[in-house]
Amino acid sequence: MQIHEHLSTFHGSGVTEFTSADVPGTPTWFLGVETWDSDETFEQLWRRFLTTVDTSAVRALVIGNWGEAGSGTRSGTVIDLLLAEKDRFPALTGLFLGDIIGEENEISWIEQDDITPLLRTFPALTELAVRGGNELELHPVRHENLQVLRIETGGMPSEAVAGVAQSDLPALRELRLWLGVDEYGGDWRPEDLEPLLAGDRLPSLRVLGLQNSDRQDHVCELVAQSAIVRRLETLDLSMGILTDEGGQHLLSLTHLRNLDLHHHFLSERMRERLREALESKGVLLNLDEALEPEHYNGRPYYYTAVSE
Repeated sequence: MQIHEHLSTFHGSGVTEFTSADVPGTPTWFLGVETWDSDETFEQLWRRFLTTVDTSAVRALVIGNWGEAGSGTRSGTVIDLLLAEKDRFPALTGLFLGDIIGEENEISWIEQDDITPLLRTFPALTELAVRGGNELELHPVRHENLQVLRIETGGMPSEAVAGVAQSDLPALRELRLWLGVDEYGGDWRPEDLEPLLAGDRLPSLRVLGLQNSDRQDHVCELVAQSAIVRRLETLDLSMGILTDEGGQHLLSLTHLRNLDLHHHFLSERMRERLREALESKGVLLNLDEALEPEHYNGRPYYYTAVSE
């Protein structure tokens, strides 16, 4: 989890922030404006980038802040600019939309938009990452080359979860969704995940992360009973409100290479049962960040790793 500092690497290379000069041979660029009292708009920054850098050699873009926090400026502003210049980026295969850290804007206040046009317009994309769930949309789409899809939210809308699950992504090998909490828009329903867990649309998937959910126990049950789970090598169910109720569903997943459960509320007894059942079969098990619930007015309070 890296939401408190900007990415230093993405899409297999280091990230270079664009200021005012080209750096020949740079495949991955970061573009973002100041959150408060910026000297230029994102569009002005974008125009300078286009006239300064040889964009035909750009392999990946990391998009940071695109407007003043709370101004209502959605990522559609960036998406429209990128789509209008699509022919200038023939080598683009990686895109991170929303490398915005906590001191700039809370993750659940990042104003996203419909990201479907990115997949429809850039058929060569192999990696797409998005941070922020507010106003996020993704409609069912087919993309032949996408291999990695990550969506990080404090609350992922039901329509966006369903859009991912109903998309045909034959090359996708890694999928990570931060499902989040209902309070911040995570209103997904179990039926939204059904097409994903059936696996028919994701024949190449080997790494699945369904993370950061306030319903992590139910997620564990759904995944453990799914058709796709037997095809996975790595399963990431971390960052959520995972208790013994969910942990018991994972005891039979001995075929996995990796099972990541860090940030959890599992009892010591359940942790020991998981170690006995899985580590003895060669599963690399991450049980870091064992937590105890906080208490308010005598009642236990459980929390995800990321919400607001």
